[in-house]
Amino acid sequence: MSHNTITSTDFKFPGQTGMYKGKVRDVYAVADNLLVMIASDRLSAFDVVMPKGIPYKGQILNQIATKMMKDTEDLVPNWLEATPDPNVAIGEKCEPFKVEMVIRGYLSGHAAREYKSGKRMLCGVSMPEGMKENDKFPEPIITPATKAEHGLHDEDISREDILSKGIVSAEDYSILEDYTRKLFQRGTELAEERGLILVDTKYEFGKTDSGKIVLIDEIHTPDSSRYFYKSGYEERQARGEAQKQLSKEFVRQWLISNGFQGLEGQVLPEMSDEYIETVSDRYIELYENITGEKFVKADVSNISKRIEANVLAYLQAR
Repeated sequence: MSHNTITSTDFKFPGQTGMYKGKVRDVYAVADNLLVMIASDRLSAFDVVMPKGIPYKGQILNQIATKMMKDTEDLVPNWLEATPDPNVAIGEKCEPFKVEMVIRGYLSGHAAREYKSGKRMLCGVSMPEGMKENDKFPEPIITPATKAEHGLHDEDISREDILSKGIVSAEDYSILEDYTRKLFQRGTELAEERGLILVDTKYEFGKTDSGKIVLIDEIHTPDSSRYFYKSGYEERQARGEAQKQLSKEFVRQWLISNGFQGLEGQVLPEMSDEYIETVSDRYIELYENITGEKFVKADVSNISKRIEANVLAYLQAR
């Protein structure tokens, strides 16, 4: 079966001044200070974009991020102004900080891989001895990463390096840390209401023309965060079993089992239509679990046309 997905865009909006293509999102600059961010159905893992799109993935990410921004705007200001289409977010143009603020409540994923290799320091932060994978840290740790240019891997970096290299000023960085901890605390509470554990996540911030620091991009989505199911967590830890996850880790594991980790010379395994269907179903399950709402599929008969019509109507009415 063929899937209707949107994997690339080429819009010409009135007043358009530029376009940037990220791994998953295409961002259009319009007029002086507006950004139109389109969440595509592209899937990236190990910093590689998969050849086929995942049905409804863009809609799911965009709608989770929108909901989470609304649920946290009392704590931390964000860039968002409107979502005129299921795949689109429109907001204030910002100058992004060149670091991603990664925060981890548990020893999982990249941190667990580093820990297994014998390291006890991650981004200048020490990790306690005697932990096993997926154990909870005594306190959440912030492990920033530099934002990579297209096609390159994000790199771990310490707070000290960020400040000494002048990537972010000390004053701004303390705000980023404060916002990161507040958002993670709220995200943890929201997850708990849904029977989930927010394991780790990343936040991106930017500065508006007036110099205000705001949250940008996605927040608490399965692409930027890892969730465990709360039910059975303790029992699985006690038995040394893998945790039941809500994140795109299942895609990474599938790639690893098919001999791919984004390393040189490795070939991307073929994703069958059946497999893509299961990934789409998993994303819908993620959406419903994370938001507690039923997922309503948007009309995908002509996604590009739908997006264009909705964005134009919004820009004209603005």
